[in-house]
Amino acid sequence: MVNGVRLWLRHEVRASERRTVITPADAAWLVRAGAEVVVEDSPHRVFGIGEYRAAGCAVAEPGSWVDAPADAVVVGLKELPEQPAELRHRHVFFGHAYKGQPGAAALLRRFAAGGGVLLDLEYLTDDAGRRLTAFGYWAGYVGAALAVLHRTGDLAVPLRPSAKADLDRALAGSGARAGTALVIGALGRCGRGAVAALAEAGIEATRWDLAETRELDRPALLDHDLMVNAVLTEHPTPPFLTPADLTAPRRLSVIADVTCDVGSPNHLLPIYDRTTTWTEPVLALDVAPPLEIIAIDNLPSLLPLEASLAFSADLRPLLAALPDDHPAWRRCYERFHAALRELDQAETKRTHT
Repeated sequence: MVNGVRLWLRHEVRASERRTVITPADAAWLVRAGAEVVVEDSPHRVFGIGEYRAAGCAVAEPGSWVDAPADAVVVGLKELPEQPAELRHRHVFFGHAYKGQPGAAALLRRFAAGGGVLLDLEYLTDDAGRRLTAFGYWAGYVGAALAVLHRTGDLAVPLRPSAKADLDRALAGSGARAGTALVIGALGRCGRGAVAALAEAGIEATRWDLAETRELDRPALLDHDLMVNAVLTEHPTPPFLTPADLTAPRRLSVIADVTCDVGSPNHLLPIYDRTTTWTEPVLALDVAPPLEIIAIDNLPSLLPLEASLAFSADLRPLLAALPDDHPAWRRCYERFHAALRELDQAETKRTHT
């Protein structure tokens, strides 16, 4: 458990990111357990800085983690700013750096240059490889909700964070206008969230998981009005849809790709090549009949309170086990060092070819 660990909760540089991985209540629990918790002020975090101060946390200026003591564990959610060029701390966040994503190699080189370590939240898993912390349920919920609202013409743009009760009121009774829906990966956290949002809209979703995707019935997939993809894979897998598939007869007109695995060699929907945003949430493909993609990589931030409460509750006991007093953190260390070795090998290979 906590043994004098120093946690530094950083400000998120993305203005649309209102979530946090440590709530004030869980910060108070960590402080009582013996941790030192420093929280950077943030104008868009869903919890005000006064709540953290009342929880016993020290308060710091946004971005001051760069000068934090060397033993601080810097905790965040999404991408780091482009500077400094050398990262010397242990960083806990979603790095998106191990599957060849854009910018992955550059991020790893920054850690190598500074001697720091990336403890990627995506790889914080149990012995069976199941993630211990995830925003998946709320990502699925919001992704499905946006798909329904877009199908019915009720999606207000730009997107803005809301309370779940407000989103549910917008969904209520929209199912008849939205049509039929398919959720792929329906048994996972993300898929369960998508199914729940569709049910809120009055839609009984078709639910596919491993059994249905081993022998994919593509005509059946295309015969739904909207689809939510909740499957993310690290292994080569036949795509669910390719550009050639879109020439077949289809009803499908809206896809919410909750995984947003653009740039990965294992992208299961290589029919689009960029994510969408809160200001431009829908990407229209150049096909007939029309097909539109919603692929927003921070969907849960549209329900920042619910998403933060759930994630922080999962992460709190693991933070208490830092720096490495838990098998899950040791796996994170091992995956990071393996990624550095893979990067060195790839660069050595390029210089000799």
